[in-house]
Amino acid sequence: MKAFLMYKDHDFDLQQQLPPNEQALTQDLELTTLFDALALGDKFLFEVAKKAVLSGLTDPDAIRYRQNIVKDCLKNSSVVRDIYAIAVDSIESRKKRWYGFFSQYHPMSTLHSSVDLLQMYVGVLKKLRNIADEHAGKFESEGFAAFFAMLDRELGDEFFVSVQNHLRALKLRDGVLLSADLGKGNKGVNYILRKPEDKKQSWMKRIFAAKPPAYVFYIADRDEGGANALSDLKDRGVNLVAHTLAQSADHILSFFTMLQTELAFYIGCLNLHGQLVQMGEPISFPLPVASGERRHSFHGLYDVCLALTMKQEIVGNDVTADNKELVIVTGTNQGGKSTFLRSIGLAQLMMQCGMFVPAEAFSANVCEALFTHYKREEDATMKSGKLDEELGRMSEIADRITSNSMVLFNESFAATNEREGSEIARQIIRALLEKGIKVFFVTHLYEFAHGFYDKKMRNAVFLRAERQTDGVRTFKLSEGEPLQTSYGKDLYKTIFGMDH
Repeated sequence: MKAFLMYKDHDFDLQQQLPPNEQALTQDLELTTLFDALALGDKFLFEVAKKAVLSGLTDPDAIRYRQNIVKDCLKNSSVVRDIYAIAVDSIESRKKRWYGFFSQYHPMSTLHSSVDLLQMYVGVLKKLRNIADEHAGKFESEGFAAFFAMLDRELGDEFFVSVQNHLRALKLRDGVLLSADLGKGNKGVNYILRKPEDKKQSWMKRIFAAKPPAYVFYIADRDEGGANALSDLKDRGVNLVAHTLAQSADHILSFFTMLQTELAFYIGCLNLHGQLVQMGEPISFPLPVASGERRHSFHGLYDVCLALTMKQEIVGNDVTADNKELVIVTGTNQGGKSTFLRSIGLAQLMMQCGMFVPAEAFSANVCEALFTHYKREEDATMKSGKLDEELGRMSEIADRITSNSMVLFNESFAATNEREGSEIARQIIRALLEKGIKVFFVTHLYEFAHGFYDKKMRNAVFLRAERQTDGVRTFKLSEGEPLQTSYGKDLYKTIFGMDH
């Protein structure tokens, strides 16, 4: 049995390696805040959320497959949480009941443990089947339709009757019936556990029915050697069956483990959705397009991590950057530029893992990989200057990046003078654009920004953080020519309350 709720045709791998730039993405986009909101204190949900978000999809069809499942979960949240609880309870119950680690030396113990465990699983599978019978019609996604169809196919009435009969027989209440062959030196080989006689026969038939010849011997009460030998015979006889039952239990356990893992992603989506709805923040399901296209347009896009931290509504932005490969953002200090850049990265990751995004509407091409290059605070342990450190990180990105990737730059290459920083930035951006890489660049480097603006590039758009005439920041971005000032004087007045 397979859940297939994360991919159409294979399981979600919780052991998969994260991208090499995981640490940079987590730091620059403040992803821990997002993971915490998805997990709500549950370590397992946190781990699944981290793997899912950082190991995004690049196929728009695969993204839509998950999106439709998320939509089903939002419409049927209580049912989905019930299924998740069943998976979790079955795994926890297994930990309490299983003592199969004795299997190598005590097949009888393994047999009894496996029977007990499978009996528990039968009850859990019945609950799962009952949920499918009652609620399958409420789900519309391809993923849940296939999941419920699998339960209907695999867990029919005949299945439960057959399993119950086998488990009842394997309790061995009437003793153990074995057969064996004689091997070399008249040693017993090929021990097989046999099915006992049919108890449904009338007592009269059982009395007068022909019986095979048998030899009977009795073990004296104090004959420990004989008792051990008999126990050894029983263990040899049930060993194969015990092993098979243990494998069956492991198979069911693996199903519930994968069901828990894959549903954990959707439980996280429900957790996040509940928090955003409570704050009155909008969400929408994005329209992903192929990586070779260039689309990036949205309405009301906001920084979900800032909203989760502030516990209040955040100003959103509207941008149309379709057919653009370069977006340069300039403008006033503390005007929302870095927040905007973070919202771009977060929305891209959330879209590519199949989630909803923090916007009223959002559409973008998928990217093969996402990279961030943010300025870092001064570090006393650094062996070289800040510019060298920035160039070193840029070199690492260049070694890993491929066409149709995306890079977010935040105040990069500003650790040197205006002319040198602008020239470094210009050469790097031109090289990235030549390789078909989408770039978002927040900067105060006027020479760099205006240099690209003067070229009247069709594949570039220039955004500017708004500032009203009285100095008030709206935290909105609009298209506009890069300005030479960042209005540092406003910040000075705010801090010191002076005009000079």
